[in-house]
Amino acid sequence: MMLGLAVLVLIAAVGYLLFQSHTAKAGTETAAQAPKAPELYLPLDPAFVVNFQDQDSTRYLQVGVTVMTHDPNAVQAMKDSDPVIRNALVMLFSSQTYAGLSDTAGKKKLQTEALDAVRKIVADKIGKPDVDALYFTSFVMQ
Repeated sequence: MMLGLAVLVLIAAVGYLLFQSHTAKAGTETAAQAPKAPELYLPLDPAFVVNFQDQDSTRYLQVGVTVMTHDPNAVQAMKDSDPVIRNALVMLFSSQTYAGLSDTAGKKKLQTEALDAVRKIVADKIGKPDVDALYFTSFVMQ
């Protein structure tokens, strides 16, 4: 009789643990399947046009920029900080060299630096850098 009771308790304990494991796993799957907020794009219009020195000549750079976030508060912060963002990006773009932007690696580096600059401004405004990406929608050097 004691043996039967011990087996019954053991079966109940295993059943309880399996149920808890299944419930926790189902909760994790539900959280993982929760819909992500939609992507919000904000074009920084008009396009940026800057000049920079390259050896003996003056060069021009025109860059179209669009930023992407999932946070409507970040969109509003970027709209409210448009002059600050534009100033930071103009300074960044005008400090470039023609040789540095002539290959894809240079453009990607500039894109990363521009994203970091925008994230810093948004973080100062709302307390978190909720900008997920920065895209060059046009890029013309002359």
